[in-house]
Amino acid sequence: MISFAVLILLCIFFVQSGLFSSSDQMKLFLDQMGILAPMIFILLQIIQVVIPVIPGGVSCVIGVVVFGPFYGFIYNYIGLAIGSTINFLLAKKYGKTVLLKFVSEKNYEKYTSWLEKGKKFDILFTLALFLPGSPDDFLCLLAGLTPMSCKKFLTVFLLSKPLSLAGYSVGLSVITSWLTSVF
Repeated sequence: MISFAVLILLCIFFVQSGLFSSSDQMKLFLDQMGILAPMIFILLQIIQVVIPVIPGGVSCVIGVVVFGPFYGFIYNYIGLAIGSTINFLLAKKYGKTVLLKFVSEKNYEKYTSWLEKGKKFDILFTLALFLPGSPDDFLCLLAGLTPMSCKKFLTVFLLSKPLSLAGYSVGLSVITSWLTSVF
């Protein structure tokens, strides 16, 4: 619980400093951090997964822009894996209550039918992690409400997430290269 309180305090600090509202502010901040920039970025990724202040796709873009496609991928992956695991464990411990802190009752009801699908949930969850733009943070919380073990969750996440993350990393580097050559 103390670590969750620390995450909330850090989130408040980062929001007030404008880091989550402007990719330029985030880039400038990380550039000033020097050798600590990767660790701080990973921490920011963890925070944005656990306390969804900005869409995950936006922070993934920032990682690729600031660190390049390879290291951006690595740092995004580490932060997303840790944050998603925290979400899964929070839902395991606190149940539906924690989900309703982050999503509306309407969104919760929309996805709870997935829980009734038994083993099909595991397949749907895995497929959703492959897709860029899916509500991964929420789905990891939702997975915590299932009988899925932490070991199985980690296996599914660690094997599924790289594909969509690579799509962000490679796609963004191609788009960035194209834009810089055009303009």
